[in-house]
Amino acid sequence: MRLGVKRLPDDGLLEVRDLKKYFPTKRKGVFVRAVDGVSFRLKRGEVLGLVGESGSGKSTTAYTILGVYEPTAGQILFKGQDISTGLARRPLALKKEIQIVFQDPGTSLNPSRTIGQILGVPLAVHRIGTRAERQQRIAELLRLVELPVDFMYKYPRAIGGGERQMVAIARALATNPSLVVLDEPTSALDVSVQAKIINMLMKLQRELHLTYLFISHDLSLMRNVATRVAVMYLGKICEEASTPELFANPLHPYTQMLLSSIPVVSKAEEATKPKRIRSTGEIPSPVDVPPGCGFHPRCPFRTEACSREEPAMREVEEGHFVRCHLLGAGVPGDGQIH
Repeated sequence: MRLGVKRLPDDGLLEVRDLKKYFPTKRKGVFVRAVDGVSFRLKRGEVLGLVGESGSGKSTTAYTILGVYEPTAGQILFKGQDISTGLARRPLALKKEIQIVFQDPGTSLNPSRTIGQILGVPLAVHRIGTRAERQQRIAELLRLVELPVDFMYKYPRAIGGGERQMVAIARALATNPSLVVLDEPTSALDVSVQAKIINMLMKLQRELHLTYLFISHDLSLMRNVATRVAVMYLGKICEEASTPELFANPLHPYTQMLLSSIPVVSKAEEATKPKRIRSTGEIPSPVDVPPGCGFHPRCPFRTEACSREEPAMREVEEGHFVRCHLLGAGVPGDGQIH
């Protein structure tokens, strides 16, 4: 049982339509609007980077897609099938197709099981192969992530953080999924091993033709790993474009703010950054979302309309979508809002 290269057509795999997830609070009629109208489409073989500050709704979006949370409203289509409701998520075949790599391998791996037992669980649950074939598959998965085969006899506590995350990646790939959700897969690791994990993830993506939904607060990371980038703020996507387009021509003030804050080490890199965007305050609470554009209290370019009306998402250039009153439909930007 070898892990073969997937050669799939470049068509739609996942489509999210106006997804909302509200959590009730102790105050009657008051909700945490964690995800508030998110829409995007993910093709096979793509890497979509979902980025934004803490509290923007990135992980809640992912967990709602995975079925951890029931959507408050909206649709989630996987291979054309509506999987928005709990009933639609029950088939094991769907769980086999969608896997996740969590942020912290120290808490996502069962410390009382060996690595071999951990990797064997999804194979047993989905009835993949005989007992002997599963042992072969476990060895193959370890080789796939460049770990020694004898690691199957070790416990998570006996290996390093980077190695534990490699095991978590191998576990996610055990069922040959069509979609892998990466929830900040390097943020809990030492800087010395982060690059190794990222390089491994991208190598596997190319070789196995995987599709990633890559969640991160690090916009600079997306330049090297993502096909497209969607920038989230306060439960909404405020800008989405191909990676080269987003970095060359950021149009939303929030995107410009994030890009202008990325550290650089050369004058050439400094020249490609947007001008420094000054904003005030912190991201508002999703319990008390400002009227109009959610970013307007921090935006240095805000107008009166920004505090009154919520902007619609517009395609200002082909494949480049922005949610901002300052950019009219069909009006290309120059990378800076003046």
